[in-house]
Amino acid sequence: MTHTPHSTGVPPARVQALLAREREAYVQRHPRCRALSDRAAPQLMFGVPLHWMNDWSTPFALQVAEARGATLTDVDGHTLADFCLGDTGAMFGHSPTPVAEALAAQAQRGLTTMLPNEDAAVVGELLAQRFGLPRWQFAMTATDANRFVLRWLRAATGRRVLLVFNGCYHGTVDDVFVDLVDGQPVQRASLLGQVHALTATTRVVEFNDLAALEAALAPGDVACVLAEPVMTNIGMVLPEPGFWAEAQRLIRRHGSLLVLDETHTLSSGPGGYGRAHGLQPDAVVVGKALGGGMPCAAYGFTAELAAQAEAAKRAAPPGHSGIGTTLTANLLAMAAMRPTLTQLMTPPVFEPMHALAGQLADGLRAAIAGHGLPWCVTQVGARVEFQFCPQPPRNGSQAEAAMDAPLEHALHLALLNRGVLITPFHNMMLVCPDTTPAQVQRLLGAFAEVLAELCRGETA
Repeated sequence: MTHTPHSTGVPPARVQALLAREREAYVQRHPRCRALSDRAAPQLMFGVPLHWMNDWSTPFALQVAEARGATLTDVDGHTLADFCLGDTGAMFGHSPTPVAEALAAQAQRGLTTMLPNEDAAVVGELLAQRFGLPRWQFAMTATDANRFVLRWLRAATGRRVLLVFNGCYHGTVDDVFVDLVDGQPVQRASLLGQVHALTATTRVVEFNDLAALEAALAPGDVACVLAEPVMTNIGMVLPEPGFWAEAQRLIRRHGSLLVLDETHTLSSGPGGYGRAHGLQPDAVVVGKALGGGMPCAAYGFTAELAAQAEAAKRAAPPGHSGIGTTLTANLLAMAAMRPTLTQLMTPPVFEPMHALAGQLADGLRAAIAGHGLPWCVTQVGARVEFQFCPQPPRNGSQAEAAMDAPLEHALHLALLNRGVLITPFHNMMLVCPDTTPAQVQRLLGAFAEVLAELCRGETA
């Protein structure tokens, strides 16, 4: 019997057969990983320190022995070319030397004091130069930064409503977990323990839909639009030509503010996508890679917005603002951000990353075209992604419709078994300063080999 091919162009039976073979191969190749996973199981929920670590395609967790530059070594001694890079956290490579040296030095001088030092002034100056916004504050994660920005902007504007794009990703900020289902806003069912009705204060529209954006802004109650300049976590969705120019005009016309979350789109360059493409946000959030892998994040405001935020704080009653944590801007985090900004987030570092990422994107396109698959490849600076649709999606709904979890799992695991690591949640790859042309060729060779297995013909 001949199976009807899936819309991805690959028969589902062949996907399942590949997944089964690769699972067995993984088990045979990783006895020490299995032993460590078994050891952790009684103490750790889901057997891992964070339940997301179970979202990989592996039968049990890959256990890390060492990660340096663009290479990861597991406890079974397998060396992997790492294009996941901690899902962007290690975008400048694992343990970059300037950051590692700064951390080692600072560790002898204090870890956390709840007080500033010279690094704070230097980091603030560098952030202002990179992103073009003059006033900054810090957080431990981009999630925290996004949450704090929402508090500041709601306080500064007196408005309660947040506007996001369908399929957005801004960490684990509760307010953003609202999706469009058949055109209606629906609170995401996967959000555990949520007791408040998010749709009362969160509005959601499709990316690239200017008419929907204007309608959502029209009531005049939106404090801010929180957006990645390029959607990433649903699969990359690029802004259409002219979208952001008109979107910014609409946002300002209706008295709202624009917050760009550049945590992933920092791959575009030293000042993120917005700086590279001439956007003029009121606030910017950046995290993950900002500290070379150390937990830290920052958010910046225009001078006008910062003045409004400061006025709101001074006018508020004494007490906890709900903004910041004790370890925010600790000495280690500031020590990590300073060399990242001075030595890593620079044009001479980004330029070869972008060029090598372009070679990777071209190679992926050639392999996909060689098998006649209806897939596309998108590049945003050092970030590359392939999606199971013939043309890049224009919004979150289209991007989600193009996803195929079994095929993703089969591809990711097959690549891992061939010595290449890509991000487990979608088909994303990053090139870092340590990535070599040989590693790119290793990925392309493994990708071609796996596609050949998937496309050998239909099963009976």
